[in-house]
Amino acid sequence: MNKFLTLPVAPVILVLIGSLGTQAAAVLVTGMLSTVGAPGISGLRMSAAAIIMVVLFRPKLSGMTRARAINIVVYGIAMGMMSMMIYEAIARLPQGVAVTIDFLGPCVVSFLGLKMWRSRLWAIIAFIGVALIAQPSNDLDPIGIGYAAIGAIFFGAYTLFSARMGSTEGGGMPDLALSVVVAAIVLAPFSVSAAPLVDGSMWATIVISGFIGAVIPYMMDTIAAGIVSAAVVGTLFALDPVIGAILGWAFSGDQVTWSMALGIVMIAVAGAIITWRGARESRELRDLAQ
Repeated sequence: MNKFLTLPVAPVILVLIGSLGTQAAAVLVTGMLSTVGAPGISGLRMSAAAIIMVVLFRPKLSGMTRARAINIVVYGIAMGMMSMMIYEAIARLPQGVAVTIDFLGPCVVSFLGLKMWRSRLWAIIAFIGVALIAQPSNDLDPIGIGYAAIGAIFFGAYTLFSARMGSTEGGGMPDLALSVVVAAIVLAPFSVSAAPLVDGSMWATIVISGFIGAVIPYMMDTIAAGIVSAAVVGTLFALDPVIGAILGWAFSGDQVTWSMALGIVMIAVAGAIITWRGARESRELRDLAQ
């Protein structure tokens, strides 16, 4: 744990900025989910983000290698599907609950890499947290829980590929811009069908949401992953459930029971420790092998 205290401050600040942007953007568009639909909102804000990213970083396809292309496409698909699934979940669940279930994605990725039983014990805390959130008395929409769980799978992939983007030449920003374009293309069918449902004032909200909820977080996460490992960035994603719960309660009127709040905290803490221990065990195994 002493090594955690020596973690550079920059990645923590970067991921915190990204988390605040992501959760604030969700609050902005929550009111439009029922009329425009989660897939449409996700697609339109991703299209806005793609335009902004291309203008900022002017990515080029010349000199593209097969490995880079695979990274770009997989990362783009992951971020596009992750975005759509989490908004489908938020349309049916309190924001903090949806984001907490989503956070299980990077947790599971780290858990599967754990070797020491003491590290695996933290999974019990996370499972208890899930039980507290999903207990029948909370009357949560099972379809919303399903969407959040699918989003968690793509969140896990996003976490893994953020490190690959962050370690490429130029900080990965041109390739990141191309990944956002891929995400926008994946969601394009929903964007086209949703566009007629959006009026002038809603367009402004969607563009702002795309900027603070996609452009800024993706940039912050990629830069952070270039400084530290994907596992460390995954640890810092534990900020998302807490921030999402607070903003959803404060601005969207989400009802959070004591069991939901306790479950969110338990999953966030256990998930952060599982992810961090997974990173530490990987380092120790590499050191032993050398």
